[in-house]
Amino acid sequence: MPTYVALLRGINVGGKNIVRMADLRAAFEDAGYVAVSTYIQSGNVLFESDEPPTSLERRIETMLESAFGLSLVVVVRSHRQLRNVVTRAPDSFGAAPDTHHSDVIFLKAPLSSSQALRAVDLRDGVDQAWPGTGVLYFSRLSERLPQSRLSRIASTPQYQSMTIRNWNTTTKLLSLLDKRLSR
Repeated sequence: MPTYVALLRGINVGGKNIVRMADLRAAFEDAGYVAVSTYIQSGNVLFESDEPPTSLERRIETMLESAFGLSLVVVVRSHRQLRNVVTRAPDSFGAAPDTHHSDVIFLKAPLSSSQALRAVDLRDGVDQAWPGTGVLYFSRLSERLPQSRLSRIASTPQYQSMTIRNWNTTTKLLSLLDKRLSR
């Protein structure tokens, strides 16, 4: 059965939209998804489903609104898609975490990386961004982190079709999906 990760935007952040992970897993299981697990408290759900991938995001968003009364943005990536996000990252992306904070901005179709890149306000000498398939790779110079303009993306209309994960979380999610295949 195909494996996926659902990336939920905006739960358990800053004391808002609190959802217990046990309740989140139960909601996914009640909706018919199998082998459901979560990673950290910020809305990363690994699961298996025979459902057509094109309908997963909408169905999960509807299920979450029904279960928790929350209107959330959900971006779903298959195991293969997440592997491509990691393997196709720019050279050395995420390799120097003490020097650069590296984030992956996951995009919900129909938002393209070129459209999202136009919405990103980069500060010279601090921020860098690269387009990818269904993502933007974003790096911020650690010593000038307060000067980064990444947070400004939240005020753009494009933000309604994206969710952000740091590089460590992104690679950990891939590792967790990889382990499922080795069972």
